Amino acid sequence: MKFIINSKIFWALLLVLIVFLSGVLGFRYFSSYTWIDAIYMTVITVATVGYGEVRPLDPAEKMFTSVLILLSVFILGYAFSVITEHVFSKNNIGNLREKKVQKKIKSMKNHVVVCGYGRNGKQAVQKLLAYKQPFVIIELNEEIVDRYSEEHLLFIHGNASEDEVLIKAGIEKATTLICALPRDADNLFIVLSARQINPKLKIISRATEESSYQKLKLAGADNVIMPDKIGGDHMASLVVVPDLVEFLDNLSVSGEHDSINVEQVPFEKICTDGKELAIMDLDLRKKTGCSIIGYKSAEGEYIVNPEPSMILKKDSKLILIGRPNQIDKLKQIYHV
Repeated sequence: MKFIINSKIFWALLLVLIVFLSGVLGFRYFSSYTWIDAIYMTVITVATVGYGEVRPLDPAEKMFTSVLILLSVFILGYAFSVITEHVFSKNNIGNLREKKVQKKIKSMKNHVVVCGYGRNGKQAVQKLLAYKQPFVIIELNEEIVDRYSEEHLLFIHGNASEDEVLIKAGIEKATTLICALPRDADNLFIVLSARQINPKLKIISRATEESSYQKLKLAGADNVIMPDKIGGDHMASLVVVPDLVEFLDNLSVSGEHDSINVEQVPFEKICTDGKELAIMDLDLRKKTGCSIIGYKSAEGEYIVNPEPSMILKKDSKLILIGRPNQIDKLKQIYHV
């Protein structure tokens, strides 16, 4: 109630009501009009529509009508500006945008939640866009939300360490959480909260300090990435084994046509009938042109360059390499 009384709209509408009642009472008692005629005269005077009077006015009534017209013009103008400002204010546009985003998130499932839209967050989003993965971004900085919402990205404005904000982002139905905030303490808190809400969630977190690596792992992060360490190792590798590193840099998972691509295919996409087969029986090289370079077992064990006789087990994955057109053929055949 206090909020309503203190709002500009309340006072603007109150002034309009006062002017209207003043006109009705003035015409009723000052000019001896009937109530219907008093209301009619007030409406055409306040609205300045220019209809004729009920009867000719004497000089005193003309002065009263003139004052009423001037007051109504200023007060109605003020009320109109206040209401327009409220309707088109930044907060209300934000509320409409938030409702639209929430409606889309409610229909989403198996999506990715990205916490933080800084340098690492942007890189993660670009990769998700390239792979057409559905995602939601949680960002605390309102300026960033306003700036990038026009790019048709789904933003939740809020603190990702709060359970309510994670739930708004659909964390219960998500498959993956990416914590890309600059402070390790914030990422740690988010990992703890998200793991409690969704125990099956795959969590990937950024870390700055080496001491935070184990803490994030204990908190429930499946993977902990240290961008600074990776960058330093990469630069040193360019000195030690430059040709090898440059070749590996050309391995792309973003579908760039001038690069060699790498793709992973789960068991259920290859063996649609659920029957476990040997790699040689799949004949993937002949069907797609792609070569198998890795195998991930259901237990999470990685095998590089698996033997052709290896049996592809349920819940496992194959990692393949090929040129863009070969990867496209792989995707078409196996619906990756």
